Amino acid sequence: MNIKTSIKLAAVAAGAATLLAACAGGASSGADMNPAQLDALTHQIVQNSFHDKGIVKVSQALASDPTLDACNAADVAGHPLSPERAKEIEALNMKTIQWPADGKYLGDWKSGEKIAQSGRGRTWTDKADTVNGGNCYNCHQITKEEISFGTIGPSLYHYNKLHGVTDPGSPQAQEMVKYTWGKIWNSKAYNACSNMPRAGTKGTLTEAQVRDIVALLMDPKSPVNQ
Repeated sequence: MNIKTSIKLAAVAAGAATLLAACAGGASSGADMNPAQLDALTHQIVQNSFHDKGIVKVSQALASDPTLDACNAADVAGHPLSPERAKEIEALNMKTIQWPADGKYLGDWKSGEKIAQSGRGRTWTDKADTVNGGNCYNCHQITKEEISFGTIGPSLYHYNKLHGVTDPGSPQAQEMVKYTWGKIWNSKAYNACSNMPRAGTKGTLTEAQVRDIVALLMDPKSPVNQ
């Protein structure tokens, strides 16, 4: 669930008392409201209940996003996007991927491990110049040494082996390197409603950081592939 949806849901929850009070006073209940009226009420509650704090801005959190809007609407409707709409969304996101200007996809896997471990950045307690982390372990197993990891995403341990890469210099390996870069930069270019953050497109990670995480996953010397 994205922050925009979370805020809206929190706002609706916060407005439950308002609706109950309105009903008790004889005003129209939420069930009597049309979608436009409910949207207006949600907007009002958000404006009254949420405010900018530190580097976190309400306007940014609620900014319209065609990809999230489409996926959220599908969730509310209780069914996935149509294959045609999913392809449209994926193509839209594919255009946002910034490939390395110098053609170098692999950086330093040791730095990549530090980035994967870090969950810092973009909270109201962070400063604007705080270096963001990837928070990768929040959803994935990556190295065998780390025993605390999430399971929302698949295990990435033995990443090369899992993807059939046996020769680092093979065309297959090069293809996987490019795919891995693109997936980290904007996961929704490959899966329209992926839960994975669009780290590069949204500016969470820099090009150099993405390069290091790709190295963590694909460098034969990385503990991921040991």
